[in-house]
Amino acid sequence: MPLEIVRQDLTKMNVDAIVNAANTSLKMGGGVCGAIFQAAGAMELQKACDQIGGCKVGEAVITDGFNLDAKYIIHTPGPIWQGGSHNEAAQLKASYFNSLELAKKHQCESIAFPLISTGIYGYPKEEALQIAISTISSFLLHNEMLVYLVVFDKKSFGVSKKLFTSIHQYIDEHYVEQVELTFQRYGREDRYEMEPLPEEEFKIEDIFEVKNESLVNRLDQLDESFSERLLRFIDEKEMTDVETYKRANIDRRLFSKIRNGADYTPAKKTAIAFAIALRLNFEETTDLLSAAGYTLSRSSKFDVIIEFFIQQANYNIHEINEALFAFDQPILGA
Repeated sequence: MPLEIVRQDLTKMNVDAIVNAANTSLKMGGGVCGAIFQAAGAMELQKACDQIGGCKVGEAVITDGFNLDAKYIIHTPGPIWQGGSHNEAAQLKASYFNSLELAKKHQCESIAFPLISTGIYGYPKEEALQIAISTISSFLLHNEMLVYLVVFDKKSFGVSKKLFTSIHQYIDEHYVEQVELTFQRYGREDRYEMEPLPEEEFKIEDIFEVKNESLVNRLDQLDESFSERLLRFIDEKEMTDVETYKRANIDRRLFSKIRNGADYTPAKKTAIAFAIALRLNFEETTDLLSAAGYTLSRSSKFDVIIEFFIQQANYNIHEINEALFAFDQPILGA
């Protein structure tokens, strides 16, 4: 199952488990920890934590969710940032990994994480985000679970300044407002509607028959469906089905629906996710999209950002999703 970045209150996530960025003594603290204690019921949760006694940095323990929608709360103390030379990265990675393994042990199908250690512990958000995504995505390559990375707002994380600037410049250079396209298409800025074709150039029978070719014959000669074209690309790229849908950040059940439904038409972001997973170049991507009735347009910021990453041969779907999220666009897969 996929990884999603969402803007939400962690305590309101309807998942099997939420993760608490805890302290080692498992006492009620501030920030995310304090909010979870308050929402779950501070007295009951503190009593459960006191029975456990404590937890080392990078390790994880579990309690009931009490008043939360989540069945469980997984508590993991992240590292305090000390400049990066005190094994902080390995400890933060361990917090995510051990939380995921504990959720798996308790048969959780869904889990929601905050950005661990980025509050009062001071871990740089950009580096913490990269560790979170790389650890979670590595886990998902071998396990089935729906994982949410929950942030309150875009300021809680960000793509690298260099990448953000590059994407912003690419949008400025390639994004064309729809109204500008309209002007270009019709030739004058004061002309908003296309004039109808002269009557002698337009005949209703042209819609149904061209050069004596019937509509029925045309329907019998349809190109590959999206499903057929996708499976052909998977074979050509010598990838497995599992590898493809996992790298596309797609749920296994959705992939099965697409694979077994010749006439199934996925959402555009789903089709693009498969193109990214298969590392298709721009021409191959437009070919796959056309089978679902889509194209990439310079009048869509979403499309321009996708084009940027394909032109850069950057097929890291989670990095692409970070960028899409930063620019208020829908994310791929999921």
